[in-house]
Parts: sequence; C-alpha cells; structure tokens
Amino acid sequence: QTQTPTAMPRLFIIFFFVFSLFLSSSYSALLTPIKKDHSTRQYTVTVYLKNPLQPTKLLLDLGASFSWVDCTQNYTSASYNHIPCDTPLCNSLDSHACSNCFDPPGPGCANDSCALLPENSVTRQTIIAQALVDSLALLTTDGRSPGQLALVHDFVFSCSKTSLLKGLAKGVDGLTGLGRSNFSLPAQVSTAFSSPYLFALCLSGSHSATGVAFFNTGGPYYFLPEVDLSKSLIYTPLILNPVGSTIITYLHPSDGYFIGVTSVEVNGKAVQLNQTLLTIDQNGFGGTKISTVTPYTVLETSIYKAFTEAFVSESAALNLTVTKPVKPFSVCYPAADMLSTRVGPAVPTVDLVMQSDDVFWRIFGANSMVRIARKDADVWCLGFADGGANPRASIVIGGHQMEDNLLQFDLESKRLGFSSSVLVHSTTCANFNFTASPFGPAIVGGVTIAGKHCRSEGGTSDWPLRTSEMTVWAGEEERNNGCA
Repeated sequence: QTQTPTAMPRLFIIFFFVFSLFLSSSYSALLTPIKKDHSTRQYTVTVYLKNPLQPTKLLLDLGASFSWVDCTQNYTSASYNHIPCDTPLCNSLDSHACSNCFDPPGPGCANDSCALLPENSVTRQTIIAQALVDSLALLTTDGRSPGQLALVHDFVFSCSKTSLLKGLAKGVDGLTGLGRSNFSLPAQVSTAFSSPYLFALCLSGSHSATGVAFFNTGGPYYFLPEVDLSKSLIYTPLILNPVGSTIITYLHPSDGYFIGVTSVEVNGKAVQLNQTLLTIDQNGFGGTKISTVTPYTVLETSIYKAFTEAFVSESAALNLTVTKPVKPFSVCYPAADMLSTRVGPAVPTVDLVMQSDDVFWRIFGANSMVRIARKDADVWCLGFADGGANPRASIVIGGHQMEDNLLQFDLESKRLGFSSSVLVHSTTCANFNFTASPFGPAIVGGVTIAGKHCRSEGGTSDWPLRTSEMTVWAGEEERNNGCA
C-alpha cells in the first residue's frame, strides 16, 4: 500500500508527542537519601550542586523557607549568578535588603545583589547574605530504585558564612528548606519539572543505612520486600499557622507544617488536656507542628505532665516499674524488664487523634521509647520532652517519632499522608533499594544528556558513594573518565 506524503511526518509527530510524554512522566519523580547524624541527632540529605556537579551535604529542615550554602569555603562553580536588586525574582523572594560588597568578587560578594536572611534552625542564628542561582541535581526514581540525575538550572538559594554552620553535623555545608514557600526545595523542583507539588519523607534511625525523600510523586514508594507504602497512608488536613516564628517569616504565615491533633490517647484512653492548647490562636501560638530539627517530640508542660502520668499508669498494668531517669528524659524503665516486639519495646501505644476517632497517628514502642545503654545504666526512656509553660507550638512532633514512618506532604491538596510505623508492614525506612540501579544519563528539563556515572559499592549508607564530575556548557558535557 502506498503511503501518502504526510503519513511519515504525522507518525513522527505522534511518536515525538508520546516520547515527550514518556520523558516528562518518567523523569519527574525525584529522590535523595536521608542520613541521621547520631552525634547531633540531625538529619541530612545529599544533593548535587554547582557546575561541575558536586555532592553537597545539607541539614534537612522541614520548616525552612529556602536553602542556604556556605559560600566562603571552596564554593567554585561555573554556573552561579547573583540576583540583582529590584528585579521580579528579588521582589518575589521578599528581600528587604540590597547588598554591596567591598571584598573580592565571588559567590558571596557582589554589588547591587539581592540579600536574604539565612537562619541556622538549630542555633537560631541568622546573618545577611546574598542570594544566588546555580545548578542543582537530584536522582530520578521509578519508585523502586534510583535512576539518573535530573538537573534544575536556576535553583535559588542563599549564600552564608562558615560561622552559620556552628552546631550542625560534621561535613554539612548548609541547609535545605522544605517549608511551605515558593523557594523551598520541593517547590522549585516541582516548578522545574511541571510536576505535582508534593514530597514524602521516610526517616531512618539506622547507624549505617539511609532513609529517603521523594519529590514530585504521590507514589508508588516501594521498600523491600516489595512493599508499596503509598497504599498505607491515612490523610489529615495541613493547617496554616497565620504567624511565622522566625526572623524570616514573622511578618507572614508560617512556612512550617501543622496538623490538627484533637486528643492524645495512651492505650486507647484519652489524656485529659486543656483543649485550647491544641488549636492555633491569632498570634500563632498553640497547635501541633512537625519538625525534623527537633530530636524528640516536645509537649507543653501541662500536656507533658498529664501524658507522662497516663503513660506510667498504663505501663504499671504491664508490670513495668519506673527507675532512676537518665537526662534529658524523666520517665525510664530497666531494659531487663522490657519485652521486645517487631514494633519495638512492649509499652502502651500512644495515639495522636486527628479530625475523627478513626484518623490517628499510632506511636509504638520503637518510636515512643529511647534506649540508653552505658556502664551505670541500661534503660528504655520515654522519648518525649517538657517544652515549658508557653511554647510557640503546644506539640512539636520530633524526628525520633517520625523514624520508620512515611509522611507525605501534599501541598496541592493541603493534606498530610501518614503511615504510622512501617514496621507493621515488615519493612523499614532503610529498606529503599538504593543499590538496584547505577546512574544513568543526566536529564535537563526532560531532555537527556549523556553522562558516565558510578554504581554504589557496599550497601546503602551513603549512596551514591562516588560520582563522576560533570560540567554542562550550553548543552554540551565535559566529564572525567573515571569514578573518583
């Protein structure tokens, strides 16, 4: 049969359209490993920054508005640019300062440059520093394993000085912000790939293996052995706090994540609380916040007192007797008296009840208790802290209570998906299969560019352990020949 002259062009157009859809849908889901630094109890992620791309270790801050990186030591990149003052981009950053510099020009020094206020969320220190744009890359994923690197050309962040790193984990070069802001990491990668504005965290408490953060995808999230944790999510609304609590956001609504806890239960029995503390008032006080920079869940004093009394009472029914506490905790039990289960030590369950009785975040012993083993004591302690009489948030859910729980932050639907402990499903947050796939070619806005990458060797602790350097110049790539 003879083809018409237009048949081949039409076929080509159809193929190109389908192929374009394949690229955009296949490569928009991204991920990064999350590792816990046990000396500081901080969580860090590794992104790829600069040109050539370099692995960069950053503190993971769920509530920060934007990311910042130390620019005073070893910041060398062929692709960074400052943001001029009085430009639409600078204005959209809510910059209240225009910076001039009298030192030698560099990433942290330029005249007529948009200035930001990067903040160390651990020490609460802040400085005035210059905003930058530069190349950033994350790993793609199909939900089962990592793929190639996907490049965001003009990632917006702030420079900082080395002094701002004080109090952060060893080897950290800055902070990545995941807050409810147009310039957070999830917001920028969502915009760059025209993908859903959502992300998910699965923190691991392991000393060796990593957890994982997913971006631009509602699932699947597969963990060994072939468990899709996206199917285990229960949803509750994300609540907007009308008043920010940092020097960056005090004039605006908070960029942190709040949920509507309506009651706290121990072994299914409601703890008697002052209910007004569980709602956010017009000044931004009260409510329940989720924080990755708070090591253990912190409770307002009256809530803490009622909660610990209820926990001790219910524990007594399990023949558990409190022993001398070990700081910073006030309720501890001898490790020799504690039975073990697949969800941690056998202690009363703790439920954070949300909008209805059947929507609750259940906390088992693996997340409620902390093991302290040393020469003079071997105890399990209740891993909650007294936050004082008038804290900003009445409940702050900390990192320990988030470990081995999948949390999905859906900014489009304004809801939080939570799984409770994934140990119930015979998996952990350390069970994402980081070693299944080598790096493939890098992607720039849905266009593949060739690249040589290296496979991880020896487990999941810092995958990828090594990567080739890659420089992208006007669509061309320069790279070394080996993996160093």
